[in-house]
Amino acid sequence: METYGIFLELAIIVITSKIFGLLAKKLKAPQVVGQIVAGILIGPSVLGIVSLTDFLKQMAEIGVILLMFSAGLETNLRDLKKTGLKATLIACCGVFIPLICGSLLYMAFYGPASFGSEKFLKAVFIGVILTATSVSITVQALKEMGRLKGEIGTTIVSAAIIDDVIGIIVLTVVVGFKNPESKPLKVILSTIMFFAFALIVGVVLYKIMKALDGKYPHTRRIPIMGLAICFSFAYIAEAVFGVADITGAYLAGIILCSLKDSEYIARKTDINSYMLFGPIFFASIGLNTNLDSIDMNIILFTVAFVVVGLLSKIIGCGLMSKALKYKTKDCIKIGVGMMTRGEVALIVSQKGRSVGLVGEAYFTAVIVLIVVSSILTPIILKLLYKGEPDDTVKAVEATGTGDAGKAAT
Repeated sequence: METYGIFLELAIIVITSKIFGLLAKKLKAPQVVGQIVAGILIGPSVLGIVSLTDFLKQMAEIGVILLMFSAGLETNLRDLKKTGLKATLIACCGVFIPLICGSLLYMAFYGPASFGSEKFLKAVFIGVILTATSVSITVQALKEMGRLKGEIGTTIVSAAIIDDVIGIIVLTVVVGFKNPESKPLKVILSTIMFFAFALIVGVVLYKIMKALDGKYPHTRRIPIMGLAICFSFAYIAEAVFGVADITGAYLAGIILCSLKDSEYIARKTDINSYMLFGPIFFASIGLNTNLDSIDMNIILFTVAFVVVGLLSKIIGCGLMSKALKYKTKDCIKIGVGMMTRGEVALIVSQKGRSVGLVGEAYFTAVIVLIVVSSILTPIILKLLYKGEPDDTVKAVEATGTGDAGKAAT
């Protein structure tokens, strides 16, 4: 019975995610909001009919990988080059401000700490948790609204990827202070080596895929090969270089985004994501929430943690965007797009818990932050974009129908 029980859980997740997704759509909210709420409803917080097993966690991870691969495929490489420096600066500020604010928040509750002390490391680690950005939900919301391919969408995705790389480096440094056996320099070098590897191998793979695409255009072997590259890069990033697997998946999409059949690959990939892996990922956020575990002694800290977590990203990324001459409304969009937390924040928290830098109570606060940011971000983005033409219309207005048609080919 246990062997077949997973099929019932998958059926429950898929149907409830779809129902609540459609309900969210009826309420003029992105469908991902409904899928997260569905996870909370069927999870341990409410009905308790589905639990987040290791199998479902792995399925959810595949959902993240497919989503980030699709985001890479739909990225305009010319826009990425144009926003590369800006995205890096936004990401740096988006890490620095939450890091400082999170550390100060801990000290405000538990008193000041001397540099290098155990309390100081715990305070800094709270800040490290807040540095993580999970762009997956933002990507899905932007895709639903037709905003992913524009300059703002590309900037958000690029900054989030860079943000996670910086956050992982910061995490390694902090853990290094706790555990002398850790070697932060090694992680920094590994990250640099991974991007060098992606650049060199990516050029070769692109040429091979371009040749295959020319010989066998619009055939199923093209998306199959693309998917193999996606999973390979996700594995190599995590297992070989110690970089987040979503970074590898996104870079795999970037490598293939200039192919003539890149949209065909993205469309085939989206079928798997939309039908099964996507709903499991978004529902897993709700499934991972257990409101019963919230201690009344930590409730005030949790509220403050959520508020600081949301505002620090908006302020950090927004201020840097303003310094880079973005319009005020676009600065807010970038800040809001960067405030979601997800799997990376959980991974960071679990790492901190394993080395004794964070306790169970704070882990609960992280779960609440993930849920709140995941629900609020798509809703706020939808409000910010209300009344604006989508990216396709903007492209036509900016370049003319003929030029837009040439660019598409």
